[in-house]
Amino acid sequence: MAEHAVHPAYPVGLRLSGRRVVVVGGGQVAQRRLPALIAAGADIVLVSPSATASVEAMAHAGEIRWERRAYADGDLTDTWYALIASDDTAANDAASAEAERTRTWCVRSDDADAATAWTPATGRSEDITVAVLTTDGQGGRDPRHSAAVRDAIVEGLRDGTLAAPHHRTRTPGVALVGGGPGDPDLITVRGRRLLAEADVVIADRLGPRDLLDELPPHVEVIDAAKIPYGRYMAQEAINNALIEHAKAGKAVVRLKGGDPFVFGRGMEEAQALAAEGIACTVVPGISSSISVPGAAGIPVTHRGVAHEFTVVSGHVAPDDERSLVDWAAVARLRGTLVLLMAVDKIGAIARALIAHGKDPETPVALVQEGTTAAQRRVDATLATVGERAEAEDVRPPAVIVIGDVVAVGTAGTGSSAE
Repeated sequence: MAEHAVHPAYPVGLRLSGRRVVVVGGGQVAQRRLPALIAAGADIVLVSPSATASVEAMAHAGEIRWERRAYADGDLTDTWYALIASDDTAANDAASAEAERTRTWCVRSDDADAATAWTPATGRSEDITVAVLTTDGQGGRDPRHSAAVRDAIVEGLRDGTLAAPHHRTRTPGVALVGGGPGDPDLITVRGRRLLAEADVVIADRLGPRDLLDELPPHVEVIDAAKIPYGRYMAQEAINNALIEHAKAGKAVVRLKGGDPFVFGRGMEEAQALAAEGIACTVVPGISSSISVPGAAGIPVTHRGVAHEFTVVSGHVAPDDERSLVDWAAVARLRGTLVLLMAVDKIGAIARALIAHGKDPETPVALVQEGTTAAQRRVDATLATVGERAEAEDVRPPAVIVIGDVVAVGTAGTGSSAE
């Protein structure tokens, strides 16, 4: 079939749902290719005396049918597509010849030129499938170049640097996007893509602000802190702004710091949208409760030191009647305690924990502006943290970590206390 190589392959998308597909060979090639065939809804028959553990698991799960034997002539009867990937060259040649006789589209892992089809380098980004075939200039395939081009396209679609506007009608709605702890690279791929597709972005001050500079000029960016409140409370005004823009037919992104549902009032906004019948998508984000300690070299759990960690909001003091935290129970915990929004209350919180039995010498770390260029860490003990925070002028946003893992992190990373 070498004469065919001088002509480019004709690209086409095969619709294999419910249609017979035969895979000859159960090794690494089949292991890589089978998930896509399963996702396509194909009726898959695997013909192979043996299989990798992952392929065997697919058979046990009922995703494929496995005939534990070598290839035999006639296996491709009524088959729409065949993948030949065994380590038996003679069997591969015979299966390839049957595919030619029966006009079955067939790919071969060991000899692409002997096949009737080639597998492109493929990738997905939401509802877009990218398939790339390249040649080496002599009519032959260049799989590495194909993979590199595919990766560049998919990455661009995912992070929003390659815009792909929708030309069909979009359903207006709101996406509650967790922007992560501050470093713009720590937003999720989906969150970044939705930002690139937004008409309106309503952003918190703790969201990754650098990402806003990348938005196209037509995108309306609204600082949530500057929304006029009028007769409404701040959260009500934000809810109303989300509703107003969504009802105007806009694609709206509510960009929050961290995760929308970790002290982010995301559920309040989702409930307000649901009450108005507005579609809402929640995109989780990396919470500062684990990412900021990690960026400062502190593991929130560590073998033999802490088997659990607890995240507590410190925006209400322990002696405040509005507090919902059982500080006596928190003081009895042996694991790591992570405090968010607690900078101005840390002295009172430390005193309450000590009063309820927590060791005053328990290590404490305050990490300000975590994951950003302005990140800094201040170390103390439970007995001294209130004074240290004031003396070092620690300001929000800061994550406070209490527990023996603070010392583990210091020893493990070479960090020094300030």
